[in-house]
Amino acid sequence: RRLQSPPSYNHNLTMSVNDVLCPTSAPFFGFLGATSALVFANMGAAYGTAKSGVGIASMGVMNPQMVMRNIIPVIMAGVLGIYGLIVAVIIQGSIKAPNENGGVYSLYGGFAHLSAGLCCGLSCMAAGLCIGIVGDAGVRAVGQQPKLFVGIILILIFAEALGLYGLIIALIVSGHGSDFECTYK
Repeated sequence: RRLQSPPSYNHNLTMSVNDVLCPTSAPFFGFLGATSALVFANMGAAYGTAKSGVGIASMGVMNPQMVMRNIIPVIMAGVLGIYGLIVAVIIQGSIKAPNENGGVYSLYGGFAHLSAGLCCGLSCMAAGLCIGIVGDAGVRAVGQQPKLFVGIILILIFAEALGLYGLIIALIVSGHGSDFECTYK
């Protein structure tokens, strides 16, 4: 049996700069950034809420009149989820679907939105861990010694600030996602 040479194809295999910088797969990175912002921020919010809630329940058995006063860590943890939601909505609003000419959303924009989502999401997750641990121990301590309330609130504020820093930087970075425009001639 003889081997035949493969058929020759006369396809144009040249790639333009736009094909490299604006591939049709670029929106994947933007959507991954939106997902990261929401998922990681909600993981931090969930942990902070659950851990603080356990402390509130434990403290409430001995000192039930202090429960509403000590609900602050749960509220602060919930705000972290809102930070992730804000960034995810902003990112998804900036993502453009490919058209018949090819990609209109650049890799630059995709990577900027991915980094913005990770910045916000992971910062909020770290803040949620901190709020959960401090909130749990703090509400138990305040249940036994109410004079500790202001000190615990200050610690919680600084923990929440970690998530806020991530939100601020994510907003700045996501704003640069549209710096590079894909153009077709």
